[in-house]
Amino acid sequence: MTRAKRVAAEMRAKGLEAMVITHPADVRWVSGFTGSNAAVALVGGRGRLFTDGRYTAQAKEEVQGLAVTIATKPVAQEACAWLEKAGARICGFVSAVTSVVDLEAMKTAISGKTRRGFFRPAPGIVSRLREVKDDVEIGAMRRAALLGCRVYDEMLGVIEAGMTEIEVAAELEYRARKAGAEAMSFDTIVASGVRGSLPHGRATGKRLARGEMVTLDFGVILGGYCSDMTRTVYLNRSARFSPLEAEQKRAFDAVSEAQIAAVSAVRSGVSCAEVDEAARGFLRAAGFEKEFSHSTGHGVGLEIHESPRVGAKQAQKLEPGMVITIEPGVYVAGKYGIRIEDTVLVMEKGCEVLTPSVKSWMEL
Repeated sequence: MTRAKRVAAEMRAKGLEAMVITHPADVRWVSGFTGSNAAVALVGGRGRLFTDGRYTAQAKEEVQGLAVTIATKPVAQEACAWLEKAGARICGFVSAVTSVVDLEAMKTAISGKTRRGFFRPAPGIVSRLREVKDDVEIGAMRRAALLGCRVYDEMLGVIEAGMTEIEVAAELEYRARKAGAEAMSFDTIVASGVRGSLPHGRATGKRLARGEMVTLDFGVILGGYCSDMTRTVYLNRSARFSPLEAEQKRAFDAVSEAQIAAVSAVRSGVSCAEVDEAARGFLRAAGFEKEFSHSTGHGVGLEIHESPRVGAKQAQKLEPGMVITIEPGVYVAGKYGIRIEDTVLVMEKGCEVLTPSVKSWMEL
């Protein structure tokens, strides 16, 4: 069954006769098209991709299982007009990623007599299908993850005191692109010393210093799919720890054990909340619960953040083929921060760690 037909089956189950898809990752997943301007329209077993003249040759090469129209007007409007002409009277749209402005623009493409009630929010249809990866997607994600690991392993011989965070990020990204990465999954995070207490601290001109923890959080895109990993290393050449350094080592050990516990909890049928609690419970017992300020993980795929969310009170059950991150952390304001993250593939019994680079305590 093609992906478009799988979406159509979900539409029917939700009482929708038609749907317009505009979110780029959803469009790519359904059609194979990688251009920056497109919409997919589905109705009555038929499907059509709308794009503009810049992508005539690319659409012919990439689009799978759908007809193609080269639009002369905004693609979403042409898609909606086509759906109405095809007889649709109720059309689903992805409310989570459609702005009020975009929805109003789509409404202008529908005649007055059918405009009222034509659009119905249909959250989660495509994103839910995207949660479980097929073999081709898993292969792409394995390759992306291993490329990221290779770059990280190289960086262990590069990072040293005196470098700026920006220099570390630039060197890492250069090596990733040289190794074949299409792009980075997100702006590379390099956070050292007190800046480590910022969970998403972007790289700055701060210089790395001895006795500091350095967190590197990054990912690469390969075949359209993202990787994501975080490692925290220690910069030190001295023979003994200061009190702060000893505290950092204790926190590192707690995060490491919490991360291992959460990875060990991952398997089909386990809820996202149970995986989160495996990490959070360990940090609670170690006295670091208040310093763990975010969810344990998230889905990864064509986008760096996808469903499911691995957090407290998330009742969704894991399924084989889901790819999620496990990334507990401890962040002590004004002092230091530590995070360890792996991307894992959910399996019937357990999981496969896609980012196998060393994650134990390491001094550079």
